[in-house]
This record gives sequence, structure tokens and C-alpha cells, in this order.
Amino acid sequence: MPAIRPRLSLLLPVLLLAAAPAASPQGQTGSRPPSFEGRSDLLSIEVPVNVIGRDGQPVRGLTAADFEVFDDGKPQKVSSFEVVDLEALQPGPGAPAAPAAVAAGRDPLESGARRHFFLLFDLSFARPTAVLKARLAAREFVLRSLHPSDLVAVATISLEQGPRLVLTFTPDRAQLARAIDTLDTQRVFTEKNDPLRFLISPPSEVASAASGAEQGGMTPLRNSDADAVLLEYLTSISKSAERSQKSFEIARISAMTRSMGDMARALGVVQGRKHIVYFSEGFNSRWLVGRGTDGREGAEDAEYILSGRTDLVDTDNQFGNTGLMTDVNKMLEEFRRADCVIQAVDIGGLRAGAEAGDAPARAGGQESLFYMANETGGELFKDANDLGRQLGRVVQRNSVTYLLTFDRTDLKRDGSYHRLRIKASLPPGARLSHRTGYYAPRPFKELDPLEKNLLASDGIASAAPRRDIELNVLAAPFRANANLAYVPVIIEVGGQSLLAESTQDKLGLELYTYVTDEKGEMRDFFTRQVGLDLASKGGNGRDAVLKTGVKYYGHLDLGPGTYRIRVLARNSETGRTGVESVSLTVPSYKDAAAEVLPPLFFETPGKWLLVRERPEDGREGSVVYPFTVNGEPYVPAARPSLSRRTPSRLCLVAYNLGSGDLEIRGQVLSPDGRNLPGGRLALVERTATGLAGVDKLIATFQPDGLEAGSYVLQVAVSNPATGASDVSSTPFVVN
Repeated sequence: MPAIRPRLSLLLPVLLLAAAPAASPQGQTGSRPPSFEGRSDLLSIEVPVNVIGRDGQPVRGLTAADFEVFDDGKPQKVSSFEVVDLEALQPGPGAPAAPAAVAAGRDPLESGARRHFFLLFDLSFARPTAVLKARLAAREFVLRSLHPSDLVAVATISLEQGPRLVLTFTPDRAQLARAIDTLDTQRVFTEKNDPLRFLISPPSEVASAASGAEQGGMTPLRNSDADAVLLEYLTSISKSAERSQKSFEIARISAMTRSMGDMARALGVVQGRKHIVYFSEGFNSRWLVGRGTDGREGAEDAEYILSGRTDLVDTDNQFGNTGLMTDVNKMLEEFRRADCVIQAVDIGGLRAGAEAGDAPARAGGQESLFYMANETGGELFKDANDLGRQLGRVVQRNSVTYLLTFDRTDLKRDGSYHRLRIKASLPPGARLSHRTGYYAPRPFKELDPLEKNLLASDGIASAAPRRDIELNVLAAPFRANANLAYVPVIIEVGGQSLLAESTQDKLGLELYTYVTDEKGEMRDFFTRQVGLDLASKGGNGRDAVLKTGVKYYGHLDLGPGTYRIRVLARNSETGRTGVESVSLTVPSYKDAAAEVLPPLFFETPGKWLLVRERPEDGREGSVVYPFTVNGEPYVPAARPSLSRRTPSRLCLVAYNLGSGDLEIRGQVLSPDGRNLPGGRLALVERTATGLAGVDKLIATFQPDGLEAGSYVLQVAVSNPATGASDVSSTPFVVN
């Protein structure tokens, strides 16, 4: 039984704190987000656009000719136009996403049109009981209202700890439900106590006052005079206390806005519009917009001004605090620049069901939530008990996205912000919404840990191929027992692409491997950072790595089912990234049906720098190594590179074929599945494994008659005596 690995989870990092380095988002030419390394002069900018009709429904049927794109006021040529209509993809709740978008023929998983929802729970400007109840509404929204292709993240924010990511962007509804159920509710409960203040005169002043009274030098105040003086003094003290409390509250709000602004900047690296579903009761809007000059307090201020006691007038109370307004508007500008829309949920709407001992709802909180939502293009939802229906309107309006892409060749890689404007020919009463701008690329090393982490999770979630780093993956399900497969994962990282632009003698290679089932739920994973000393003269020096690259061996534990293995590799210095995914089917071995694993080509010894996973207990023997023939280990090639002149050896691992002579047949296919002539497959040996029902066949394959290029070898193995047979395949390259 394979050893269980420690869970070095990429998915539970701490926002704005040191996090495991991660990878850049994916994409292919024409759809890839701007790279960070400065290797290409051509950058493709994606602009998702939503158009809402007068009836509140998405407008369909628009074409590229209906849109104009302006970048910093200059018209741009649309190089690519795609339509993503989620309703037309037809999956039911909980079903996997359809493979392609309408009209574009492109998976929304691999597109900037994919929707992102960021569930943010406010732990400071909300009652704890309201937060607990808000979880129920959020859980229902995630499980019932969203499209299966939507990505959702869960986070909390508090004054004590700042933003903290509970779960990164994922389509996995089961993980999301668990994240919402638990939250990151560790917070320091502090009670603000006013200190005891005694006004004690110094002894010298007391003595002087007593002496003056005895000598007639000090006239006692009449009671009315004393009352007036005391009243004025107490009023001054009260106003001072109010200003002190106001300053404390404003400082708290400013601190929160700075944290949220930092979070928004980091979210800017995630492609596509982000809907920030903000669960809060808001802060007192009086400090933001003031209370005006009407009412009793306004009349008192007017009286103070007329009597010359302007020191008792607090203009912030009347007109709001300009510094706080500046801080809030800076935060909202960061959200707009990051293409984030705040959908504010006033969880004070849950107060009808609150416990009797709950504190009253925060004064003016709904107004501040409305301001945040309105200024970013979102809405205020006042009744979180009906959140699914209300946010369902947001989901519906954004179900159709027009994805416009234009190219820039003259951008300076300085992280500067560029404003976008879209003009469109729309039906009467329709309105459009789109990202207001984008940031130019900046060096990868300047990204903070949160940005790197979000890039990684986005790349893993969408799993669209990326070729900055040459990356090939092989996975094969070996039987561990009747209910579990031991799945080795071989990852090959090309040396030249890995080291391109790398200037340091020390190199960090980061590897992330996650596997999802057909429902999109994550089932297993492993991560590893490999350190290479490129200055070494040995086998891991620069020359050795450049010659071939790094081959990593890890494994997964999976039960029967259909899976998608997602692998991301990245150079931690330059940010160069490779993303690849492979499909895997784990059979139910207890059914005793014939199964043949993908053909395993023997690799030339010494070709790669080999790195193996670390078993949990530190002992190599605790992890099974399945690649052996006649007791001798071998290393399989993830993507075999074959010569037309020389036969290559391969191993076929088969289950439940039965006794008797076996037959094998080979067929060469094109990458798109067409049968091709050429190639010779021959059985060499049926080895003795000593394991019931397990066969390991040695064969040779020579790709004669094939031109240089990429192909697929399909192998059929059968037993004429028993009728058992199965077919498997693997890609290969002819050089």
C-alpha cells in the first residue's frame, strides 16, 4: 500500500503573508495573459464584455463589428472575438462543464470570460452571529446558483489579521462548502475599555488655592456661575471624547480600506471579472459623508459658531472626513482597476432571526455598503436570507460574455495602468460593462506572494496548456488493491526552456500536481520545490540541465473513476511556466476485466536529472516503485522521442488477460486520431511477474515510414484463448 504524503497545500495560504511560490496563469497565443518575463514583444489583451438589455437579461447575437476598443484613447484592432454563452453549454447543477463555448469553439475554462466569485467575510465590521448565519446563505449560493465552470474563492478580512484566504479559486464545490462551513474564524477578541481618569491637581496648586481663600484673595463662585463653568467644561470634555472615538473609528476604517486595496491589487493578476461577494454590516457612513447641517446636532453647531465657540464644532461630523473619503476612494479605484465588482451583502438583513442578546446593527452600515457596491458597478443586497435569488440576477446577467482581444507590441513592462473604453452598437436601452483598464506586465520578482499564489491557483483550476517551459506528463494506474490504484506521475521539464533568461547560480523549480474527478472535485495532489545548484560541476550543473532537463517522479492514490491530472511547473526566478494536463481512467480492478496500461517506453539511462518524491517517513522503501521488468528497474519516458532507424523497447503492463499465448497489434495515429501507415510493433517476451493476473510484456517498436513529427501509438493486447483484450495508447515523437 503506498505511503500517504504530507499535504503541502497550495490551496490554503495566508493572504498577504509569505506563501509558497506558485505559477503564472495559462494561455496560448492570442489568449494568454501578458507574460511577466519580457520574452515577447507581442502581448494579447483580453477584454470580457457583458451587455444587459432593458429587461435585465443578457443581450445575445452581437458580432465583432458591433464593438470598438480604445486603449488610452487610441483605437485598437480586435484580433480575436469570441462568445461564451454559459446557458448554451447545457450542464445541469453539479455536472461537469461542457467542452466548448458556443461560436468560439473554446472551453470557458481556458478563457478570460470564465467567471470568478470571491466570497469575502468581514469579521470586524459585522456581528459574529451575523457572520455565522451568512455562511448558510453563501453555501446555498455556491451549491445551487453557480455554473459548474465558475471559479470561487473564500476569504475573510479583519482588522487584526488583514485579508486571509481560506480557499483559493476553485470549481470544486465540495471544497467550497467545507471552506464556507469552517471559515478562518481565528480572531483576537479584544474589548476596548476606557481607562479611569482622575483630575488631581498638583499639591502646589491645592495649597495656593487654600491660602488665597483664607486671605480673601479668591472669590468663591456663585452656584449659577459654577454650573455654567462646569457645563462648558463638561461639554468640551464630551466633544473631545467624541473626537477621540471618531478618530479611533476612522483609523479602523482606513486600516481596513488599505488591506482591501492590497487585496484588490493582488486580484488584478487573475484574468477575467471578479465578483467580490462582500458579507458585512458595513461601517458608520457618518464618518464618510457626514450628517449634514440639519437636525438637532446641526442646530447646536450653528449656535456654537454664532457664539464664537468654534472649537466645539466638528466639521467632519457635518461633511465627512476628507482623509477617510480619500482612503475609501483609493481602495475602490484599486477594485475597479483589477476588474473587481463589489456585490455587497448586508448581513444585518439576518437580524430578524438573531438572538435576543445581539448588539444592534451598525449605524449607517448599509449606506457605506451601498457606496462601495455602487462605485464598482455592483449592487447592495439587503436580505441575505434570500441571497441565492438576489445574486442569481448577477449570475444570469453575466451568463453571456463577449471576449474581445487586441494586441500590443509597444508596452513598457513597468506595471503601468492603461485605461480601456469600449463603444458598441447596442439595442435601445441596453448597457454594457467591461474592465476599465489593465496593468502592463512587470518583472516576476516584483510580484508579492499573494499574486503568485493566485496565478498558480488560476493556472491549476483552468489547466489550459502553457508552453513557456517544455513540459510532458505520464501517468499510469497500477493496481494497489481491489479499490485503489497507485498512480505514478512522471514529469519531464525541458532544460533549455527552464533555464532561459535565468541568471542565478541557484535555481528553484516548483512543481504542483493536482487531480480532479469528473465532477471537478479535487481528489489528491503533491507539490515539490526542487533546488538546483547550476554552478556545480556535477550532474545538476547548468550544462547538465541544459542538455536535457529535470525528470520528477511522484505519485497519487486514486480509486476507480475518470480523472484529469493538472501539472504546473515554474522557474521561481523568472516565472517561466509550463502547464499541462492529462486524462486518466482508473479501472475497477475488483471487476477482473482485462486492462492494459499505456505503453511505457524505456528511457536511456543518464539522460535526465532525476528527482524522486519524498516519502512521508523519509524512507525510499516506503513507496512502491512499479517500473520494473524481471526485477530490474527502468525509467519510462513521458513523451518518447524515437528514431526511425532503431527499434525502441517498451513495456506493456496488463491485468486479467488469462493464461495462453498473447497477441499484440500496433496502430499509428495522427494527433487528431486519424489512422496512419507506418511503424512496426513486435512482441519480444512475456515476463514472469510472480503476481496473479499481472503480465509485463516486453516489445519493440520502430517508427519506420513516418516523417519527423508528433504521433500516437495505439496498442491492442488480446488473448485468443480467453477472449480477453484491451487497448491503450501513448503519444510519441519521431526525430
